Amino acid sequence: MPVYTCTATQGTLTSESKTLLAAEITRIHVAINRVPPAYVNVVFSELPPDSVFAGGQPATPLILTGWVRRGHPQEEATRLAVELSSAMVRISGVDESRTMVVLQDGPARSAVEGGRVLPEPGEEEEWLRQTGA
Repeated sequence: MPVYTCTATQGTLTSESKTLLAAEITRIHVAINRVPPAYVNVVFSELPPDSVFAGGQPATPLILTGWVRRGHPQEEATRLAVELSSAMVRISGVDESRTMVVLQDGPARSAVEGGRVLPEPGEEEEWLRQTGA
């Protein structure tokens, strides 16, 4: 259900750090939003150094953007962003001043996964029962 995209310049993340980061993003999201790990999608996008800028100048940030379903309490959303940021710094070794986490939320009914409209937060079990999963 959630989709996280981690964007960095080429060479910023190793294969191992990507694997560790994907696992930690999943763990954190599951712990805070109480969904099965299989629901969490993580994608890495690596761009050439001449394709990343901050303030109009070439830069090497590590940016994590995520789409999550609207309806989770704000304090949980803030905690999610803070914990994801901490994990990015710890795993990647990128200085915190070069990292950013942005969570965007939208109505569950605005997304379809596996051909089915997503359930509202808290309605996942019923959604799974309807699929026979």
